[in-house]
Amino acid sequence: MQFQPLRASVNCDMGEGFSLYKIGDDAELMKTIHLANIACGFHASDFSVMNKTVELAKLNGVAVGAHPSLPDLQGFGRREMVIEPDELLACFIYQVGALSGFLKLHGLPLNHIKPHGAIYGQTARSLELARAMVRVVKVFNENQGRPITLVGLAGTAHQTAAEEAGVRFTPEWFADLDYTAEGKLLITQKHTPVSLDVVRERTKRLLNYHQITTIGGAHLSLGQNITEVSICCHSDTPGAVEVARLVKNVVDESNQQAGYV
Repeated sequence: MQFQPLRASVNCDMGEGFSLYKIGDDAELMKTIHLANIACGFHASDFSVMNKTVELAKLNGVAVGAHPSLPDLQGFGRREMVIEPDELLACFIYQVGALSGFLKLHGLPLNHIKPHGAIYGQTARSLELARAMVRVVKVFNENQGRPITLVGLAGTAHQTAAEEAGVRFTPEWFADLDYTAEGKLLITQKHTPVSLDVVRERTKRLLNYHQITTIGGAHLSLGQNITEVSICCHSDTPGAVEVARLVKNVVDESNQQAGYV
C-alpha cells in the first residue's frame, strides 16, 4: 500500500532544570528541534529557568508550548496521582498561565500544550481528564486570539476530547521510548539509552508507512486519517542531542521530498 509521508516536526521537553541544577543540554537541543515543550514549574523548572528557556527558544526560532504536569517535583512528574477533572483544570491553568507571562515578556505566542509524564498517560486513558485538559487549551485560545494545538497520543482520549471541542490536535510519537505489543507507550521514570540505528529505522517507518514499531518488532498503525505527526526526543535521554539531531535530519529530508517545505 502506498502512503503519503507524514508531515512531521520534532519536539523536545525543555527547561527541566531547577535553580542551579540542569537536566539536558537545552542550548544544543534548541538547534535541532521545531517545537519546545517548556516545563512550567510543577515537575521541573522555576521562574529563572523558565525565562531563560523562553529566551533560548526565541533566539533559535523555535515555537514554544507549555508542558504542565502533576504537582510532583520529587518524582519529576512521572508518578501517577489521583486527581479530579476540576483539580486538573486549575492545576494546568496555573502552570500555562505562568509560562504565558514569560511568552508575553518576550513577544512570543503560545503554540501548543502537551501534558508531561504520568498525567500524559492518565489523560490518554480518561476522557473526563482529557476534557478538562482541552478546556485549558480553549481558555488560552480565547485569550490569545489564535489557535493553540493539543499535542498527544493518537487514538486515545487526547484525540477524542480535542475533536469533540473543535481543538486542533497533533498526534505525537516518541523516538526514544518503547511501545508495547498493543501499542501502549511505556512512560518510564528514567530513560535508557537507545541506538541511533534503531531510532533511524523507527522514524523512517513512521514517516513512510505511518507505523509504530513495538518492543517485539511488530508494526502497528499510528491511526486512521492522520497526515501529520510531532516526534518527541527527551532532553534527559542519554545521547539526547545526537538522537534529536538524527531525527530532525530524517524529518527535514522527508518533509522536503514530500514538498512540505
